[in-house]
Amino acid sequence: VQLQAFGGGLVQTGGSLRLSCAASGRTFSSYAVGWFRQAPGKEREFVAVINWNHGRTSYARSVYGRFTVSRDNAKNTVSLQMNKLKPEDTAVYYCAAAQSSGIVTIQAYFDSWGQGTLVTVSS
Repeated sequence: VQLQAFGGGLVQTGGSLRLSCAASGRTFSSYAVGWFRQAPGKEREFVAVINWNHGRTSYARSVYGRFTVSRDNAKNTVSLQMNKLKPEDTAVYYCAAAQSSGIVTIQAYFDSWGQGTLVTVSS
């Protein structure tokens, strides 16, 4: 499955952004779709994931309660609503897909990746 992430931009501390991940070539059925991020000088890390079939989700502790991952069956997209953004949320955000019936948080299990979208949170 080919992925495209979009929706990044510049926002002030405390603001909100909504990222979306669109699939082409097939639907997200039977996939776990995750969001990862890589800040300057740091390794890429897990942010959130949703299983397309049953809708179960999981979040990194650093974003729990502020970010929400959701699916849109009609548009075949997965979104990441980011609220109460902090400067430490600044990063390139990637969506990725892994064939799975459950929740996947390990990067190595994701075999399809989008190109990344930059989120910058100013202080």
